[in-house]
This record gives sequence, C-alpha cells and structure tokens, in this order.
Amino acid sequence: MKKLFLFSTSLMFVLISYGQNISDAVRYSTGEIQGTARFRAMSGAFGALGGDMSAVSLNPAGSAIFNHSHTSLSISSLNKDNDTNYFGNSNNSSNSTIDLNQLGAAFVFKNSNEDSLWGKFVIGLSYEQLQNYDDDFFASGTSNTSIDSYFLANAQGLRLDEISAFDGETISQAYGDIGAVYGFTHQQAFLGYESFILEPDSNTDDNTSYFSNIAPGDFYQEYSYAATGYNGKFSVNAAVQYDKNIHLGINLNSHFINYERSTYLFEENNNDGSLINEVGFENNLYTTGTGFSFQLGGIAKLNETIRIGFSYDSPIWYTISEETTQYLATYGDGGDISRVLNPQVINIFPDYKIQTPAKITGSAALVLNKRGIISFDYSRKDYSNTKFKPESDSYFASQNNIINTNLKAANTYRIGGELRHKQLSFRGGYRFEESPYKDTSFYGDLKGFSLGLGYSFGNTKLDLAYENSERDINHQLYQVGLTNSAKINSTNSNVTLSLSMAL
Repeated sequence: MKKLFLFSTSLMFVLISYGQNISDAVRYSTGEIQGTARFRAMSGAFGALGGDMSAVSLNPAGSAIFNHSHTSLSISSLNKDNDTNYFGNSNNSSNSTIDLNQLGAAFVFKNSNEDSLWGKFVIGLSYEQLQNYDDDFFASGTSNTSIDSYFLANAQGLRLDEISAFDGETISQAYGDIGAVYGFTHQQAFLGYESFILEPDSNTDDNTSYFSNIAPGDFYQEYSYAATGYNGKFSVNAAVQYDKNIHLGINLNSHFINYERSTYLFEENNNDGSLINEVGFENNLYTTGTGFSFQLGGIAKLNETIRIGFSYDSPIWYTISEETTQYLATYGDGGDISRVLNPQVINIFPDYKIQTPAKITGSAALVLNKRGIISFDYSRKDYSNTKFKPESDSYFASQNNIINTNLKAANTYRIGGELRHKQLSFRGGYRFEESPYKDTSFYGDLKGFSLGLGYSFGNTKLDLAYENSERDINHQLYQVGLTNSAKINSTNSNVTLSLSMAL
C-alpha cells in the first residue's frame, strides 16, 4: 500500500461538494475519558467521588475534593484485536500502541477565614485523551457484488463530458478540475470511466447512462483498513467547596482531532465476458479538527458515607478540515487492457462544522471510612441530536435527517469498587455502553471490565490498571454501490500506569 498523502509531489484542489456522512458524525461524537489508572481500574465510575484528575475531567466539581494540590501523569498501552468475517472467510489482526493519555494538576487554595462558608477554591489544568483511532483489519472473501457498482452508482445520470478528460489534458489535471468544478461524485465517475470499468451507452457529450465492462458473477475481494490518530482535550478547571459538603465546578475544554485512514480494495474475477479482471482501489483521508465545550458539575456529601454527583457536558462545537487522495488500477482481457490512475492530487474539502450531543451524568457512591469505596455512574447521550452545520445547507440537512432517523439516545452504566489494606488498594469495575445506532447489529453495545492495584508511598502513589472491552461492528466498505459489510468482533485491552503526587 502506498504511503499516505505525498504532499511534496501532489497538486491540491479545493472541492466544491461535501463527502461527510453519519459515520463521521458518530466517530467524532463518541469517546470517553481514558484517564488515570485508578479511574480506569474502577471503570470510570467516579462522578460522585472526585479526588482524581480524571474524575475532574468527568465531573468538574471533583477537584474541590482534594485537600492538597495534586498532580498526576498516566501512560497507557492499548492492544486492539479484530476478528473479521467476510462472506464466511475469517481473518485476525492486532494493533498495539503506547501513549501519554493523561496529564494534569490541581492547585488548592484554602480560605484562611474560618468563619466563611467557602472552604477552598481550586484551579486545575489537564490533558485527557478521549479516543485512540489506531486500528487496522483485513477482510477477504468472495462476493457477488463488484466494485463496479460503486462507480456505476456515482456515474449514472452524469453527462459524459463532465466525467472525462479533454484532449491533451492529463489525468491529474482532469481529476483535479472535475473535482473543483463538479465535486466528489463526478470524480468517482471519472475514475470509473477513465479506468475502462465503465462504458457510456453512447459516445456523446450528453450521454448520462453507463454500463460495466466487468461481467456479473463471483468476485474475490481483499479489503485492507488502517487508521491512526487521536481525539483529546485540554481543560481549565475551577471549583469551590461550600459549607464543607457542597462542591461545585466548571471545566472549559479545548478539543482537537487528528485522524488518518487508508483503505485498499483488491478485486479479481474470471467471469465470462469480463474485459476487466483485476481492480485495485485506494482511498486516503486526513482529518484535523478543533472544538470547544464546557462542563458543569456538583458533588454533595449527604453524610460521612453517602455522596451524590451530577454533571452536564455541553455539546462539542467542532470545526473539521479534510483532505483525500485516491489511486485506481485495472487490468484485464489477457493483459491487453491496463490502466493506472494515480492523479497525485490532494482534494481539500471546505471546512465544515459538527455539533455533538450533550451528555448528562448522575452518580452515587458509598465511602466506607478508609476501608473502601463502591461507586455507580449513569450517563445519557442522545446521538440523534448530532448535527452537521450550517443546517441551511441542503446536503447537511439531508445528512442530519439520516442521523435523526438512524441514531438514538444511548445510556452508559458504570460500577466500580476499591478495597484498601494498609498502603495497598485493590480495585475493579464493570461498564455497559449502549450503541448509538438504532440497529445494534450494525454497531453493537460495548461491554467491559477492569481490574487494578495501587500502592501509597505517602504523598506519592503508583497505580496500575487493566481494562478490557468488546464490541461487534459491521463495517460497510463503501457508502454507495459496493455496500457489503465486514463483520468485526473488536476487543480492546488497556494497561495503564499512573504516578500521582500531593504537592
């Protein structure tokens, strides 16, 4: 597979049309606080507890629980295993990464006026990774649908003179100009026509109907998917303690996205009548984004044992930039037909905006003196409220309608516990996250468990956590035409090590 985005040798063209869809909306609307080892060992059930930098990222009132200034740093190792099934053929792939996934500090300022009800004020700064996009899988099998259906779906109804090169025009020039003037759909039709996959019914400029040079039958296909990147946030926190038992806080968050994806489809056939017997089709995407959100939260100590918490996460208002490159090669008819289309053109799409859904979290915890903790969190997030903007744009309006039809409100349940013995802490947790899709066979619910250990050296603590989660996904190869799905059972295993200190 070729390297992604050869900027030094590529031309750049701004496309006038959009290519965003429901998959992009879900990708940037999902995510979770990966956090410290203590936080992860209890499956993130920290909304009513605080006293941990990742708990502050979940509920901003959590920093007011600190008695002293505090800092922590966490390193996490992620291993992702994908078992893929495509038309009865199974493959397995694995990917491992190591990241600095959390870093933060909270500074506690105690009120020297003992008569005041305001006990302390806290300022915090933190970085949290919300999502690791590193992923890859390989699918292979025999289908009765060819990649020609993708190019036909894009070409039908388009004029031939709008999807073909002028005399004397290079492939790069034509591909770039067609994208700049007509958009992405015309580019795909251009690739299909210039690669000899498509033929017009009549060789006239006003022709709008096409047929395929690939004959019906069986098609052996190999599909490779590789992605990398991350979604994270920087937060500024402020919290106060009132009357010893009430804690209130706010987070102001700056979000950032960096995402790269490459897919490659190889297809071959020996069907009678096929002029094209082999196709190789590569698509590369590079995405960056920035956003803003805020969080409000509170924690109340009802007595020495019971704590309750509530937090509100605003929508994230993202601005997204995307660039793509493509490559297509076809071979056939005993070697007489060979066509390689490598435009080396970077398609730059207009920036667009996504508003993710808001989230509410309710929490309760039992603090059993210094012996242990039992904690429970419930969150709700309505993914059907995800929106592309501006909503007045006709394409975005249609995508928002698809989102509203196919996505739903999803609940998340987390329970965690901690048992302490002298300097040692033993932890465990369980979480269940509902799918954002109404059709859970397309994107399933997530189930996970966690375990962990901690050791206190006094003002310094060292924590270790193991977390495992599993989800079933049907990955659709393309949005139109070749809409076959690879069935993936995805298992994530995380090991996180954290160092925290009271300052």
